[in-house]
Amino acid sequence: MTHADVWFAIDSFAKDHNVSCSGLAKRSGLDATTFNKSKRWSKYGQPRWPSTNSIAKILESTGASLYDFTKYFSTPSSSAQQAI
Repeated sequence: MTHADVWFAIDSFAKDHNVSCSGLAKRSGLDATTFNKSKRWSKYGQPRWPSTNSIAKILESTGASLYDFTKYFSTPSSSAQQAI
């Protein structure tokens, strides 16, 4: 599991729930910018990973299980990785 895999899963999960990443965050009681692409890397180029608390909140708000979420962990295409 890589940084790109996790963010690909969140992006895909949001899309399949018919919301943007911002909409998913708001629906889950998180700040709307929690999953912004601009927040996925630090200003020093270090990857920023979503917290387990954020993942738990998106699961709770959608009624999905952790197993449901892990289905989104397929290898992203090279173009999807570049977009992240």
